[in-house]
Parts: sequence; C-alpha cells; structure tokens
Amino acid sequence: MKIAVVGCGAVGSFYGAKLCRIGQDVHFLLRSDYDAVRQSGVTIHSFEGDFHVQPECAKTPAEIGVCDVVLIGLKTTANDQFPKLLPSLVGKHTAVITLQNGLGNTEQLARLFPPEQILSGLCFVCLNRVKPGVIHHMEYGMIVLGEFQRRAGPRTHGLAAMLREAGVPCKVTDNLAQAQWEKLVWNIPFNGLGVAGAAGYDAFAHPPSAGSRLPSVGPCLPTDKLLTDPCWEKLLRDLMLEVIAAAGALGFEIPVSYAEEQIERTRTMGAYKASTLIDFERHQPLELESMFLEPLRRAQEAGVSVPRLAALCKALQRLDSSR
Repeated sequence: MKIAVVGCGAVGSFYGAKLCRIGQDVHFLLRSDYDAVRQSGVTIHSFEGDFHVQPECAKTPAEIGVCDVVLIGLKTTANDQFPKLLPSLVGKHTAVITLQNGLGNTEQLARLFPPEQILSGLCFVCLNRVKPGVIHHMEYGMIVLGEFQRRAGPRTHGLAAMLREAGVPCKVTDNLAQAQWEKLVWNIPFNGLGVAGAAGYDAFAHPPSAGSRLPSVGPCLPTDKLLTDPCWEKLLRDLMLEVIAAAGALGFEIPVSYAEEQIERTRTMGAYKASTLIDFERHQPLELESMFLEPLRRAQEAGVSVPRLAALCKALQRLDSSR
C-alpha cells in the first residue's frame, strides 16, 4: 500500500517505520526534520529490538500524491492545518486514520472528507522522540482501530491485519466512541495532573483567582511520581471515576474496576512522561481542546458533575497561557 504519514513525531514515526520495515510504500511528510530523516532515515530504539528504515521523504503533500492510507500523527493543536495538508493525499478510496488523542478529531476530518473514509487508531504505547528521526519505544504498542460512526467493515479488518503483520498488536472495535472514552480514563489524569503538578498540589486543589500570579513552576510529574504520592494518586483515581461517570451518562458503560486496572498497569511504566508533559517542558502548546476541554463540555452537557476535571482544565489553561 502507498501510505502517507502526516505528523512525524514519536507516534507517526514509530508506526510509519513499522510499516516501512515490512515493505509498504511509506512516505513521511516532514518539515523541520526533513533533512535529518532524508539523510539518516528513522531509527527506533525499542525494548522489542532496535531497527532502522529509510522511508520516502517529502516537504509538500503534492510531492506524495493520492495514497491508499493516510496516517495522521499531528498534535491536535495543528488540526487547523488539515485543509492544507490532507486534500492532495486523499482520493475516493483513501482510508484516513487519525492516531491523535482526545475527542473531536474524527469530526473535524469528516467535515473535509466522506465520513465512511474516516477511521481512528487509539494508540496505547510509551514513546518519546529523542531527536529528529530517532524514537525511543519503552513499552506497549497496541492500536485499537475503529471507524467513525460505523461498525468496522472489511477494509478496517484488512488494515488491522496489515498492522499485525508489521508487528503492531491491533484490535478492531465496532464502537469507536466507547474506545475513545476508555482511553481518556488514562489520558486525562496522567497527562493533565503530570503538567498541573508542575505548579504544585495547592495550585490545582485551590487554583489562584484570575489575574493573580501563578506560583513558581517546577518540574512536571511523571507517572511514578504521581503514583507514589498519596494526594496525587487519590486525585488520579477520582479523575478516572469522573471520566467513567461522564462516559456512562453518554451511553458508554465502563466498569469502575477499569480505573484500578489502568493504575496498576501504569505502575510498570516507571518514570514515564506522557506527551503533554513533554510539550509543556518544550514550551509547546498543550492539546487542551481535544484531550480536556471537549470531554469537559460533553460531560457537562450530559449533566454529570465533574468538579475535578473542571478544576484541572482551569489549571492547565492558566499554565498553558503562562508559557
């Protein structure tokens, strides 16, 4: 298959490299990393074994042309670039797969392309981009693949088989929206509190009034720090339960035990920094809209009380604007 990777950070580069390694025709759409990747390719340092590939590289979508599959690994803060980056890559039969976090991404894509062409892959993986073209893969790697507002059809099962051939564990879901909320059970607390923790527990639990100065901002809190401090661990668990309650009110039943399963699973990650923490430390915009604000809006519209999520959103907005 001819595959374009749009957004070649940690996620896009990792899965694009996996597909390139099995002989798929993979094209990376690159900006600042173009020279490095064109010259040296992509190197994956993984607990499963290191490998190196040399994908095709392009600076513009027109250089790539229409593809069978488009994988979107962009940060959701760049979704306003969809109309510029994607039309040259998408034909009548192209599968457009977003690998992005949060809610609302598939809806944005469906405003540009027929809904039946839109899919989402939810990535459960510990990755960091070390430098241009170099990715550190620490743990996991599964993708849960589903179609926008439809049950999974034969094409989706075929794409899942291709990913499995590339060494990527892949499950297919017939209820993408349910799977998105399940992922938020982990993403909201560990990404959100990891960043909010940089301002300290009091700044989250008792946010300063509008216009007042934030306290000095320290280092973000990786997963191990959040799970070894009783106060932060309680907030993690409470946030997870709020997300589960919001999902339930919207018709997506997630058992309460799922929160504890996610916490115990995360203990094996060690000092992992989720993507939002890295963005914050690099003074890049946070993915507030898709990962925090849109879930908050949907919870409130469903009539669910989510005070911790609301407080987290306020704290993150203040921290984001302060950078």
